[in-house]
Amino acid sequence: VVKNHPSWPNPYNGITSIRTGEIDADLGAYLAESEQRSCALAAGTVVKGILCSAAGGYIVEQLPGCDGDTIKIVEKNLARLVEENGDNQLTSVPTGLLSCGKTPVDIASMILDGLDMKPLGQVSPVMKCKCSTERLFRSVRLLDRSDVDDILEKQEILEARCHFCGKVYRMSPDEVQQRFEEARGDPTLDEDFEEELAEKKEGN
Repeated sequence: VVKNHPSWPNPYNGITSIRTGEIDADLGAYLAESEQRSCALAAGTVVKGILCSAAGGYIVEQLPGCDGDTIKIVEKNLARLVEENGDNQLTSVPTGLLSCGKTPVDIASMILDGLDMKPLGQVSPVMKCKCSTERLFRSVRLLDRSDVDDILEKQEILEARCHFCGKVYRMSPDEVQQRFEEARGDPTLDEDFEEELAEKKEGN
């Protein structure tokens, strides 16, 4: 594991062996051996056929200033969580809970029961790709113009496929030329690109 921070003179490197191949067990071993951090950590997946229907986990770490009463409450809650997960040795924590429909907030509420937990935010994952013709052209602008002209001369059309969703985008030489004439800002800067997108949306 390599960690870095702008204020650090050098990156922090930590190395431990992969022992089990299970993410939670090996990550827990790394934290204990390389960073000397004690924590309760578990992760699991629910697979039906060839599809993963649920996946989740948790990590609970004692921070400086944590009092003994809080530690006892969390330890008691973790023991109860293991019981509710089920005693089947083939069902690791929190796989049993996920199979029963427990959400990340449900699991967090169980672990922090009695400690006045306040969720800071929730996100529902959706299959959504941010690819677009504008993003494709931004990548084109990063190329040397002579390279773009060479591609258009050989292929007569500019084509690219999104590696995430598989959608194919095509641009004709005339469209590429028009976009170059209308392009503004620095394509290497995210703020310039987002500003241009916003202006186009307002214009539409």
